[in-house]
Amino acid sequence: MFDLFASEIPGFVAASLVDLDSGMTLAVKSTRTDFDLAVASAYNSELVKQKLKIMKALGLQTTLEDIILTLGDQIHFIKILSPTMFIYLAAERSSANIAIVRTVVTKNCHRVG
Repeated sequence: MFDLFASEIPGFVAASLVDLDSGMTLAVKSTRTDFDLAVASAYNSELVKQKLKIMKALGLQTTLEDIILTLGDQIHFIKILSPTMFIYLAAERSSANIAIVRTVVTKNCHRVG
């Protein structure tokens, strides 16, 4: 699945399958040695947990599907797969666009497992 992300998303940097509770990566792919995917995955698990707490505090009766973060030079995308797992992906903003990232990940996330 991550090879497919790398080939279909221009500017692909890295992707991981992450256990939400522990923040541990279950599968990874990176095109850059200077991108610490383990650290990014662990901190993004905390981000997802906080967003779920916010939703609960607001009494929102819905599910979290994805989170998109845009940085000056990168797009970070989190796709929630289940209550315990998510995909995290980073791409170069100069090459990728949010619509392509979201479409490719959403279309292919069923391949996990």
